[in-house]
Amino acid sequence: MGKAGQARCVHRTFGKKTKVKSAGKAGKAATPPKLKKGLSPGSVLILLAGRFRGRRAVFLKQLGSGLLLVTGPYAVNGVPLRRVNQRFCIATSAKVDLKGADFSTVTDEYFTKDNDRKAKGMFSGDVEKKGISDEKKSGQKSMDDKVVKGLAADMKAYLKARFSLSDKMYPHELKF
Repeated sequence: MGKAGQARCVHRTFGKKTKVKSAGKAGKAATPPKLKKGLSPGSVLILLAGRFRGRRAVFLKQLGSGLLLVTGPYAVNGVPLRRVNQRFCIATSAKVDLKGADFSTVTDEYFTKDNDRKAKGMFSGDVEKKGISDEKKSGQKSMDDKVVKGLAADMKAYLKARFSLSDKMYPHELKF
């Protein structure tokens, strides 16, 4: 007859019945998403998430992964070269002249970390903290120089200022 309480499964299965994918079919390569309306190299963005949320940054180019390459410039507001998802930024109508600055050397591989820490182990004491390499510091400086030279005083002040909402400011009513 029936079991008292909650019915439980008494049927035993030995091993899992899973479908095996065929190895012959190759998956499609991921295509990077289209750029938001109003985004073009030189556009000023407001970052909405991460360490630099509320900061304004200059959009440089879209990387192969679909992420956006942005910079503060570092000398102006402290935002270094960073990858940003376009979902977490607001495009403004302000534009910066990039004056032929070359950012072709910066790709997604530029941002990968060294695996030295993993190899030595988490608890080994001989792992010292590494800062940013001198090569990346000099690269940041040289890439930002052309952008900073093209900035007017009022644009520098605009990039330095943080964005925040105050009382009775509604984001859907603002014009960026």
